[in-house]
Amino acid sequence: MRSTAEARRATVLDRAVSVFARNGYHATPVTAVAAAAGISEAYALRLFSGKQGLFVAAVEACYDRILATLESAAEATGSDDPAKLLEALGDAYADLIADRDLLLFQVHAQSVSDVPEVAAAVRSGYKRLVHFLRTAGATDEQIQHFVAYGQLCHLIVTAGLDNVDESWANALTAGMRHVS
Repeated sequence: MRSTAEARRATVLDRAVSVFARNGYHATPVTAVAAAAGISEAYALRLFSGKQGLFVAAVEACYDRILATLESAAEATGSDDPAKLLEALGDAYADLIADRDLLLFQVHAQSVSDVPEVAAAVRSGYKRLVHFLRTAGATDEQIQHFVAYGQLCHLIVTAGLDNVDESWANALTAGMRHVS
């Protein structure tokens, strides 16, 4: 059984992703995250050693969720063919980023990668992703393609391109599947 502090930490991280997703790192006070989690700002600061610690922990939790989802999808495919596996992982990721908060949080995390601790957490998340994909048998070229498509998915969803019926938008969204 988890301690109260561990359970509260998990709740705060879940809420932090949602709250930071709305306004980003710089414009979100710890009080907003604490209020969403139903705790005091002082307790939130004690749990995470400040706003930066909270944001970095949320980045790590975000990548934990992504990797757990991809690992489950990989197990569910039962295929050893990297191409089929990557297709299934892409579908799982498309389902995952239907959670707009998770998607926007990732975009915000990348946008504040000038903060060294945030950059380190983002790089660590991608390092774990690449390691997982290599373990699944993907080549570096396939991994690059997978990540590039993931970033294209971010653009399509955040800019609402699948709702734009113009040739330029259709060129970017052709063959892409997203959950509305």
